[in-house]
Amino acid sequence: MPETGFPVIVALILVVVWALYLGIKIVREYQRLVVFRFGKYNATKGPGIVYLIPIIDRAVWVDLREVFLEIPSQTCITRDNAPINIDFLIYWKVVDPESSVIQVGDFAGAARGIATTTLRAVIGDILLDDVLARREQINQVLRTKLDEVTERWGVKITTVEIREILPPKDVQEAMTRQMSAERSRRAVVTEADGKKQATITVAEGDKQSAILRAEGDRQAAILRAEGFAMALDTIFKVAQAVDSKTMLLQYLDALKALGAGPATKFIFPMEFTKLLGPLVEMADRGLKEKGA
Repeated sequence: MPETGFPVIVALILVVVWALYLGIKIVREYQRLVVFRFGKYNATKGPGIVYLIPIIDRAVWVDLREVFLEIPSQTCITRDNAPINIDFLIYWKVVDPESSVIQVGDFAGAARGIATTTLRAVIGDILLDDVLARREQINQVLRTKLDEVTERWGVKITTVEIREILPPKDVQEAMTRQMSAERSRRAVVTEADGKKQATITVAEGDKQSAILRAEGDRQAAILRAEGFAMALDTIFKVAQAVDSKTMLLQYLDALKALGAGPATKFIFPMEFTKLLGPLVEMADRGLKEKGA
């Protein structure tokens, strides 16, 4: 009996070790285990060490990290019946591990189908020019509509990013011509603005130069007037100090200068005869003193 009991004990120990090895799971922080017992949902476990009963428990691993899903290029028709190709990315994360396992079997395939139909519905209500200009708004509308659908799957759509928009070839050529014309227009406007600014600068310089010249002339005229006024004032003061004898001597000097000239006729003002009166009196007084 002891010889037959030992192998049984060893076998039981091996079975227990094997069961423990198969049942122990290490769940990381960004993972969860959705556990089914006999096919029925039992619990969502993790993170940390989780033990599953072999054969009885079956677990589905769920990643909680944010991932992206690439939606291939889709041909959509705009509101003005223009075909346009769009491809975009969907960023999503699981927020309810149980629903993400139970409610949807292939989230990636389901998300692609919902994304393409939602994209066509959104683009069908927008004009071509608005599709090209309102990319951010389209991203927001797509995210909101997709999130409404995927919410029941326990999945949150965090971001939708349109990667590329390709309009028809003829539209691209028209856009290229328009861009070229716009660049030419901007160049002409820039050149005109430059000439305008240069003209304004030159005119402003001429204006300042004219102002400075006028100011200089005004200051010069003021200085000349002040100098003339000072000269007149000086003459006036000197003239007040001059008596008739001094004036007579000045006239005599003038007569002496005239006599030295070649002229034979001279015209004297009447005032000059009045100035000769004192001279005649001086001459008579001298003669009387000599006769005495």
